[in-house]
Amino acid sequence: MIELKNVNKAFGDVQAVDNISLTIKDGVVMGLLGTNGAGKSTLLRMMAGVLKPESGVILVDGNPVWDNPEAKSQFFYISDDQFYFPNATPKEFASFYKTYFPAFDSERFCLLIEKIDLPMDRKIRTFSKGMKKQLSILIGICAGTPYLFCDETFDGLDPVMRQAIKSIFIQEMENRRFTPVIASHNLRELEDICDHIGLLHKGGVLLSQDLIDLKCNLTKIQCVLPEEYDTRIQNALLVLKMQRHGKLLTMTVRGESEKVVAWLNSLNPVYCEAVPLSLEEIFISETEVAGYDIKSLIC
Repeated sequence: MIELKNVNKAFGDVQAVDNISLTIKDGVVMGLLGTNGAGKSTLLRMMAGVLKPESGVILVDGNPVWDNPEAKSQFFYISDDQFYFPNATPKEFASFYKTYFPAFDSERFCLLIEKIDLPMDRKIRTFSKGMKKQLSILIGICAGTPYLFCDETFDGLDPVMRQAIKSIFIQEMENRRFTPVIASHNLRELEDICDHIGLLHKGGVLLSQDLIDLKCNLTKIQCVLPEEYDTRIQNALLVLKMQRHGKLLTMTVRGESEKVVAWLNSLNPVYCEAVPLSLEEIFISETEVAGYDIKSLIC
């Protein structure tokens, strides 16, 4: 388990991470989402022991991360701009990491490299961005650590490769103790793999919740009701967003879908239906509540 307790980090006058407390349980795929500059990368770097928190503590299996080789041996960190030795090949790169991660599975690495069709003896500097990303992910998986920290993991991968990497993640989780932590802007790519979501905004955590619970507790409603009901609805329900086009009312409401629809049906609408929300719609709704509204950005 990974625990962050009241973690802060500033760069000059910029508060990159602001008093974040977060728990990441074993055996889940944790997605770190956030607005631009929300602090996702900074948070991952502190979790990896690259940056030192100004206050607070980060624990991996009960051990503080900063300046602690024992704690750092429990995870592999893939940055958004991973470093590669200029003249190294994947084979040489894997040998290098095996000296730092004794549990590195060389046999599995060779097998995955062959399946993904990466050239084992070609210079990494000649690889495309996507090929480099594939290599870093395979190195991270084969390192054999219980935790894998990924910053923009799927950036640069084609759709087929993204699904392949997700499948490999799932296989690892089925076969051993493995917990991926993925920071990304690409919400659609995380929706079908993440179990738990941490939503960051302006250095803080807006929410941390299981994805299935998050979707169950946020509902998009479309109904046909006269405009005179708008105030009554806003007083009775926790409405995050409301838009009206004639008699068609579209709302994003916090609460259980069945209860919300049952209450609206008591108003005898001509039509009322709950529509599933995508992770992207949930992200937009939650950040709008926090003041990150598209209208304020374009007006």
